[in-house]
Amino acid sequence: MRTPLVLAWLTALWIGTLANWPLWQQLLQLPELDNSAGRLFVLAFMGIVTALHGAVFSLVAWPWLLRPLMVFSLFSAAALAHFMGSYGIVVDPSMVVNIVQTDVREARDLLSLRLLVSLLILGLLPALWLYRSPVRRLGGWRQLALNAAGAVLGLGVVLALGMASFATLAPTMRDHKELRYMISPLNAYWSLGVVAYESQAQPDGPPAVVGADARLLPRSADAKPPLLLLVVGETARAANFSLNGYARPTNPRLQQETDLLSFRQVSSCGTSTAASLPCMFSHLGRNAFLDLKGSQENLLDVLQRAGLAVLWLDNQSGCKGLCDRVPNAQANQPAPAAAALPAGLCDAEECLDEALLHGLDQRLAALPAERRARGTVLVMHQMGSHGPAYYKRSPSGAKPFQPECRTNALQQCPREQVLNAYDNTIAYTDRILAGAIDWLKQQSGQHQVAMLYVSDHGESLGENNLFLHGMPYAVAPREQTHVPLLLWLPPATSAALRLQAGCLAQRIDQPFSHDQLFHTVLGLSGVATSLYRPDWDLLSPCKAH
Repeated sequence: MRTPLVLAWLTALWIGTLANWPLWQQLLQLPELDNSAGRLFVLAFMGIVTALHGAVFSLVAWPWLLRPLMVFSLFSAAALAHFMGSYGIVVDPSMVVNIVQTDVREARDLLSLRLLVSLLILGLLPALWLYRSPVRRLGGWRQLALNAAGAVLGLGVVLALGMASFATLAPTMRDHKELRYMISPLNAYWSLGVVAYESQAQPDGPPAVVGADARLLPRSADAKPPLLLLVVGETARAANFSLNGYARPTNPRLQQETDLLSFRQVSSCGTSTAASLPCMFSHLGRNAFLDLKGSQENLLDVLQRAGLAVLWLDNQSGCKGLCDRVPNAQANQPAPAAAALPAGLCDAEECLDEALLHGLDQRLAALPAERRARGTVLVMHQMGSHGPAYYKRSPSGAKPFQPECRTNALQQCPREQVLNAYDNTIAYTDRILAGAIDWLKQQSGQHQVAMLYVSDHGESLGENNLFLHGMPYAVAPREQTHVPLLLWLPPATSAALRLQAGCLAQRIDQPFSHDQLFHTVLGLSGVATSLYRPDWDLLSPCKAH
């Protein structure tokens, strides 16, 4: 029969050693620790992590509280071990936001046999042992004293081992900041607390108004109203676009569009949809947006306030609040007065991105006529290349690269098959964008048409044993932040915008970022506001003044 404190420390020992195996694996792969002194440091750090959990668990080592909290911690650590070990992710506050905002279909893609095995071995087995272990009950004051002693002991061990290994600990934590978000499950608890605190700190009420002075620039009486199609890509990395020099033909149809430009050096606001999407639709730019307290209106609000018709069409897990105040629809919802979606585009779980193109004429006609007469901005939010089940993102008849990885356990597939599955999604995006351009060409008789495509973030495909995305921005690899940006402007639109011939083509290798999106869209749609920064408008340097 063991006291609650002993059971708490035994749980801490299990979690601190076995359940944190991704952390130890990551440490042992660091070149600076590839020696006997480095391996001794890993053992010392294992002691630090175990003692840290022991100190925290000591605080809740009460007979009525211990088992449920320890079981929850065991299963949390087991699940986190699977995802961190399989995909190389870390669990910081931004990742917690992603988890909270994940919908059922995204969560379903993450289920696998390896996850089940991890939950059984690292979670269920110790949980069963813990529930079968009899607990020795002590008096309240005695238990309180023991718990306090256990917490002090744990902190003392952390301090002693930290001082003893400080010469290695300090530079390792400084050079590899992501390691602190791999100490499981305390990383998740801490990050969840940060997210909860920040959400409570947000002021109540509607978002702050921005662009209150937004208005349409004057146009000649015979000018056509603009029709801008803004396509928000998902998890597309610029390096895999043949338009950007990729060796594989992932953009066969777009490469035939002579009026299309691909900007090759574009950086994202974040490494996840939850981080990037609100940032890229803000006028502030990434640096100022990170310091923003409270919520603000976004690009869609400004466009609508100026008098344009705005529609957000989604094939993802939502618009992250961006489209709450403008007309919006899901891709699986048939357009008003349009035929039903063709068979095969949608199933019970999700839709292919071609569903976004269905019934566009009807969706456009359903918007207020007086607004459409001034101009329209249609936003399409793709499912794109969302992983890890890349094979689900392209239809069976549009998979030029074979064989492809057909599981969400990417680490089980040869990397060539992972690349095939991912590149098939890029090739399918090429088909979607080409179809969108074809539709815009049909509208060119009544509208001044243009298309702007940009992805929200990139993706790791096994480089340095990393998969997926969501790494802290400061340490994220370029694969997760280097995104494609495409601009299609037919000659009539270029002339209406007074663009100098060949000027934009000379800018495709200049460094840009999501900071330019808000201001470039204002320039394309003819909206004036004091928020507008011409130096952040991709087109402004090329306009004849």
